[in-house]
Amino acid sequence: MTERTVAALCLSLLGLAAACGKGGPAQTCRTGVAVDIGGAFPPGTVLRDGYGDCTAIVDGSGKVNVQPGASGLALLEKDGSQPMPFDWRNAVVYFAMTDRFANGDTSNDHGYGTRPLDGEQEVGTWHGGDWKGLAGKLDYLKALGVSAIWISPIVEQVHGWAAGGDRGEFRHYAYAGYWALDFTRLDANWGSEADLHALVDGAHALGIRVLVDVVLNHPGYATGADLVAYLPEVFTDGTGQGFKNFTPNFNAATNPGWYGWNDLVDYHSPGWGNWWSPRWIRAGLGASGQFDPGGNTDQTRQLSFLPDFKTESPAVADKPVLFDRKTGTAFATRPNFTVRDYLVQWQSDWVRKFGFDGFRCDTALNVETGSWAALKGAATSALTAWKAANPSKKIDDAQFWMTGEVYGHDVAKDEYFTQGGFDSLINFAFQGRLRQALAYSGDLVAANAEVERLYAGMSNALTGDPGLQVLSYLSSHDTGLMYADLKYDAKKQMQAGAALLLAPGAVQLFYGDESGRRLGPSATDQTQGTRSDMNWSSIDAGLLAHFQKLVAFRRRHAAVGQGIHAKLASPAGSYAFSRKLDAGGGHDAVVVVLVPPT
Repeated sequence: MTERTVAALCLSLLGLAAACGKGGPAQTCRTGVAVDIGGAFPPGTVLRDGYGDCTAIVDGSGKVNVQPGASGLALLEKDGSQPMPFDWRNAVVYFAMTDRFANGDTSNDHGYGTRPLDGEQEVGTWHGGDWKGLAGKLDYLKALGVSAIWISPIVEQVHGWAAGGDRGEFRHYAYAGYWALDFTRLDANWGSEADLHALVDGAHALGIRVLVDVVLNHPGYATGADLVAYLPEVFTDGTGQGFKNFTPNFNAATNPGWYGWNDLVDYHSPGWGNWWSPRWIRAGLGASGQFDPGGNTDQTRQLSFLPDFKTESPAVADKPVLFDRKTGTAFATRPNFTVRDYLVQWQSDWVRKFGFDGFRCDTALNVETGSWAALKGAATSALTAWKAANPSKKIDDAQFWMTGEVYGHDVAKDEYFTQGGFDSLINFAFQGRLRQALAYSGDLVAANAEVERLYAGMSNALTGDPGLQVLSYLSSHDTGLMYADLKYDAKKQMQAGAALLLAPGAVQLFYGDESGRRLGPSATDQTQGTRSDMNWSSIDAGLLAHFQKLVAFRRRHAAVGQGIHAKLASPAGSYAFSRKLDAGGGHDAVVVVLVPPT
């Protein structure tokens, strides 16, 4: 391990310079900003600045006087504070899109022989990231200090491509993991069972939990490569030979591009009944009346023309002919199983095999709460069984945890919690409000009125109901990259990182938020740019160190995510607040002082 790695580990895990070999007491903090700490700490308490590594004493009037450094941050804690027990309500979750994070095994880059690079901008192709690559970066994630990683769905994806962009200008493959072909098999591009075991076991050994993304709403598109292999009868030529010879026409009057392959398919063929059958899906496929069309409710409509699973149906589901034709599947007919039963069984079986600590549930808005509740119950039982069978590999006895994507959801408790079994939901409001505040004001002090409204509202909701949890974020694969929105201004990204990591509730980092990752090529589909390769060769060391300090401070203090928020009296040109937590007979408190960064 290099000296630089050791320093990074010390910084993230302990946050104390003395613990990393400097020795002796910290220096006294420079004075400059006198803050009334509102009773967060009694007079005479020695406070340490977890960012600047200096100490200050609360005076007899209940004030502390510190001068934040160039970052504009002073993170005040009682001197000698140690990391607190893990709690999902204070978690730092790191979302690593598997295909774009790290390539640990180049031999699996083009699984199934149907996923080549395009030799151009590689907008929608598989880039080679895999579980072995993720496992190789666990020390980096440990040094960053995250408490959990969220990885892409793990199951076998459709083998071919759909046309991407407004004009079909690129081939879009299933690298993101949301277009499943076979829920009973792992995808070859991401590696083997041994690779996935090594990733999960390695993460657990470092105290990092693993969440896996799951999809109950839909399977993937019927791509040309899959139709050639499993359903050639729906091609107009009955064989798929025309598709094998297909080349796009970008010069036609209608400019169909890669969408032109659809002209080779008979979408009214009765042969579509041999794909996912009418008992399984709603879809605009097949002979008239063969499939139910997509509905007009959130739970029954087709998302982006994907087949919609009938998860609410009480009917016994048949075994689609697809799985009689597909070699290597583990699809086994179960007596009286519905569509929901199969999907829940398949997803929870992976928990029982690998010991995943939780799920991030894709498109939770578009699946009825009964299916999510069934999944939560089955996964909870599966994790309990895995821990009983693997006592030396488990981190602790915490129960299975589940968060979900309900697009547009804010900090509020509803049927997803009370009926769907969710522990948490993603907070979609945070990104937009923070982005707007920083874009107009430039820094958190100038934007303190909006930041205070945001923090106070979140804290009031969360502390008022311990059963309410949220996961706030700066960037995501669907909604934008904050660093790009801030015009790649590293100082503003530091401010954004501070705002997130000091926010009430749990938080999610999108890979590269902490390192200065930039947008990649996107053609006319802007979301593709948010999924660029992790910038391992161009990491912004200053930005990374900033995030490490903030994560370490948060990990030491449950009060950051769970405490009662209060704005503190401080001089003009500064912003200060406290968080206090009294729970389970224990007390935790922090005070944060901000001035404009220099």
